[in-house]
Amino acid sequence: MTQLMGRPILGLPSDLDSRSTLTDLLTGVRTALLTLSVVAAPVFGLWVLAPYGDDTAQDAARAVFGLWLLGHGAPLARGPQDAPLTVAPLLLTAVTAVLLSRAGHRQARRARGRGWVRWRSPLTVYAGYLLVAALAVAQCADPRALLHSRAVADLAAVALLAAAGLGHGLWSGLGRPWALPRLPLPPAYWPDGAGAAVGRALAGWLLALTAGGGAVFAVAVLLGSAGQDAQRLGGGAADWLGLLLACLLLVPNGLLWAASYALGVGFAVGTGGHAGPLGTRLGPGPDFPLLTLLPADRGPDWHLLACAAPLAAATATALLLGRAATRWTPAQTAAVAAATALAAIGPGLLAGYAAGGALGPGRMSELGPVPWQFALAQSAWLLAVALPGALLHRWWLGRHGDGAGPVIRARVGAYRLVCRLAA
Repeated sequence: MTQLMGRPILGLPSDLDSRSTLTDLLTGVRTALLTLSVVAAPVFGLWVLAPYGDDTAQDAARAVFGLWLLGHGAPLARGPQDAPLTVAPLLLTAVTAVLLSRAGHRQARRARGRGWVRWRSPLTVYAGYLLVAALAVAQCADPRALLHSRAVADLAAVALLAAAGLGHGLWSGLGRPWALPRLPLPPAYWPDGAGAAVGRALAGWLLALTAGGGAVFAVAVLLGSAGQDAQRLGGGAADWLGLLLACLLLVPNGLLWAASYALGVGFAVGTGGHAGPLGTRLGPGPDFPLLTLLPADRGPDWHLLACAAPLAAATATALLLGRAATRWTPAQTAAVAAATALAAIGPGLLAGYAAGGALGPGRMSELGPVPWQFALAQSAWLLAVALPGALLHRWWLGRHGDGAGPVIRARVGAYRLVCRLAA
């Protein structure tokens, strides 16, 4: 009966997990539509609530496509004057990257049993995603659209983010098969396990710096006048919800701006304007709640306390490096700490570039951190604090002799085991 009732097997065992090109293409389209729905749901909800009757559903759809492209980092033009708009809402960018990574991970999971990847399948998924991107660019090319697309630049931005997201999912799903090469340094300066220690220290630095930026951002919200400005700008339910949605999408941008502020280099607030702990120079700007969080024009004062955030982050990085360096020499510890400082330049450049952009022509053409300053400031903090801190922590753990750190941990583990047995 099983042979009669079950689905027939129409292929060889090696072909049981094969997928058609159309299926993979539709998988890419579905992934793009899923990321598009993250934007479409709130935008169409606001369109329904809006009291303005001159906007049609097609206008709302064009706005959805424009925001979706903007979330990929695509440069757009706004209004009849074609004012540049290049500030990407990083919350939408993060959601898109996660969904793309999950799609790539599913592709890798299907190929894991074979031990190799049929590259036709991921490339077809990628092509399906780009088909939706081409449709979005075509919709925003209409001169009646609020956000105008730039075909080549927008497709390139979507293609870059989609390739990075799908590639990361494939790489992680296959067990990270391609590891970074070992640095060509002598063992006297680069011990075994140094690469993993640099990765952990860099991850700890980035997480701690982001948390410090969040603390600075929270203090700015509590002390600023964003609430009063929102009350002045919002006139109805649709206005309030739209303003709230815009602020939420830009919260990750605000965290990076706050991190740049705490690092000491600050960020640009329009052409000729600058905000930093050493002083702030502001000019006329658009009415937007997040911009009201900026302090008034002033010189150095108690705002220098924001620099405690990167100090704490660098101290945490020093503790991670010092714990890993209990078996290393001081030269090896210093080399690994310096490598961590150099490794922070790449993520700093990328984050600084992604967090800023333009909101319009003229003075509003420069907003956010300057990428090279943001990256070099992180490296400088790590060299100034994490490097000597790692050496000091290594000395503290090994002050009773070589290998005292592991001995202390073993004693603590034995003590905990005895306590559990006694209980």
